[in-house]
Amino acid sequence: MSKLQGIFTPILVPFDERGQINEPELRRFVSWLIDHGVHGLYPNGSSGEFTRFNPAERRRITQIVVEENRGRLPIIAGAAEANVKETLAACEFAAGLGVRAVAIVAPFYYKLTPESVYAYFAEIARNSPIDLTLYNIPMFASPIDVPTIRRLADEFPRVIGIKDSTGDLAFMMRLISQIRPSRPDFTFLTGWEAVLVPMLMIGCDGGTHASSNVVPEVTRRIYDLFRAGNLDAAMKWQYRLLELFDAMLYPFEFPVGFKAGAELRGIHFGIGRLPQTDSQRAEHKNLTNILQCILADFDLVNPPASGCAIRSPEASQPSQAIAQPASKNIGPEHVQQLVHEVLDEMKNRGIL
Repeated sequence: MSKLQGIFTPILVPFDERGQINEPELRRFVSWLIDHGVHGLYPNGSSGEFTRFNPAERRRITQIVVEENRGRLPIIAGAAEANVKETLAACEFAAGLGVRAVAIVAPFYYKLTPESVYAYFAEIARNSPIDLTLYNIPMFASPIDVPTIRRLADEFPRVIGIKDSTGDLAFMMRLISQIRPSRPDFTFLTGWEAVLVPMLMIGCDGGTHASSNVVPEVTRRIYDLFRAGNLDAAMKWQYRLLELFDAMLYPFEFPVGFKAGAELRGIHFGIGRLPQTDSQRAEHKNLTNILQCILADFDLVNPPASGCAIRSPEASQPSQAIAQPASKNIGPEHVQQLVHEVLDEMKNRGIL
């Protein structure tokens, strides 16, 4: 089977008024994402709030996505459960649906040693009926270090890739340099869209990005511009995506900000399963107005009736950003600045 690459969407899940999965809206959302250019679908990821569903609901979400996809795009289905036995059962279910691969997060809640992390994935890889991708997200689960990833890649052909959500360029470079020579088929995906272009520059095959739920055409455009060799334009859009990403991630409880952004694109997500206070709901409205102003600059929605703060001419002219090369080349110092900003923020959040 062909190597996984491009922009995969970790799909947000709509709820109905009873707090149950809104199946018709989820189906509509899946086709909307496909129509707007994503390369693949990723049900039951962190953006999909997989821990807030029971196993039967997670399987139903995967089934709905597979049915609505109708073979149009490759699917990486989240199959992480709390133990090996249940994870293998989820792998078997996904295999029965014919998805391309599953994604397995490292054991969560309990922090494990690298040897225990290896043993966990090795047991799954030995018994899984379907290819699997590792999911490294140290902010929520036990980290998977470079020696462990290389060991798994060397020993198990079923382990075909990794999604890394650290945003750590050096970490990804070490992975690629140690694994790609012996496993050219191995897929490297970044889960941190704030550094999508820098990650593509060092050799990543694509990414799984929460922002692609909101602006799938923008994440696709960044990927296509880079692949076409237009680094200046790709970086221009990277900085614009960074502004939107920050506005959806930091002021909100994750993934509420991304749902707010996708709501502005016409997808109805309902109340969800995370309770909110009255003050949170009021603040949510104010923050959503900010998102609407940013999306209006992308020419994707209308600005709010209350208006928007004055923004830079460059930010409000997306068509020029596409059509015209930057007046100043994007050099290594610009990439370095972006990387430092991301690393500083990760340190502030206690990730590094």
